[in-house]
Amino acid sequence: MTETRRITDVATLKALGHPLRMRLYGLLYMRGTGTASQLADDLDDGTAVSLISYHLRKLADHGLIEEAEHEGGDGRERWWKPAQESLRIEVSDFRDSPEGAAAHTALNRVMYEGRREHYLRFLDQKAGWSADWQDASDSSDFLARLNPEELKELKDELHAVVQRYTERGKSADPEGRETVSVHLYAFPVRP
Repeated sequence: MTETRRITDVATLKALGHPLRMRLYGLLYMRGTGTASQLADDLDDGTAVSLISYHLRKLADHGLIEEAEHEGGDGRERWWKPAQESLRIEVSDFRDSPEGAAAHTALNRVMYEGRREHYLRFLDQKAGWSADWQDASDSSDFLARLNPEELKELKDELHAVVQRYTERGKSADPEGRETVSVHLYAFPVRP
């Protein structure tokens, strides 16, 4: 598995930008591995296993996921896993192409909706988490007056902090740990 893959082609961007594919990729990313049947159970929305299998194959066609070793169960089922630890998608790679810019915007909208759903699900389930987890969670926003270079510096520093904690979580005792979703949006605004 490669560490980070930078997506620079419009076809892969469009493939990932399909809402169901994005959900499936996200589920595999959180699970580590899974079958179409397991992902259908996770979705819990009545999506047919055959449709999930189709979209998994499309993700595999673009190298976003790959087959994983069988982890028991029915030997006929295909196991899948992400083909990389993370994805990097830069607006600069698509800015000069109207089709690419539109696909980049569409993908970002799908990603935002997925993140929004995660946060709303947390709010709905908040009472079921311990007081420690409730107190540790955060929903903040800030306004800072920055120039583009400072915004990039801030972004890079925040990414480095999150990466440091991610690496710590990989090597530490799993006891008491949960998967934590960190969402960061930083963009200029005008009144």
